[in-house]
Amino acid sequence: LAHSPLARTSPANEATVTEMPIEVLMDFKGDIRLTRFSITHADTHSMDMDLGEQTAFTQEFAMPMHDMGAGTYVVEWRGLGSDGHALSGTFSFTVE
Repeated sequence: LAHSPLARTSPANEATVTEMPIEVLMDFKGDIRLTRFSITHADTHSMDMDLGEQTAFTQEFAMPMHDMGAGTYVVEWRGLGSDGHALSGTFSFTVE
């Protein structure tokens, strides 16, 4: 098991929200460095997000979102834990 798993997200995994969030928050149990962050909307539009200045090892990330309309958004992420372990995962939310 990874030593720095994803502890929580906002919006929460599988949540339904009434409006598009301006950012997605990710909180890990240990320090990681994100190496990839992508968003897929309703199984059609996929976008790799620019990680910009978020190159440090930390536990919290706030990633800006792009409004692609109502539907389900799937977030895929990859990272490297400060202990050297590779990490990856997905979570989703729906915008009504």
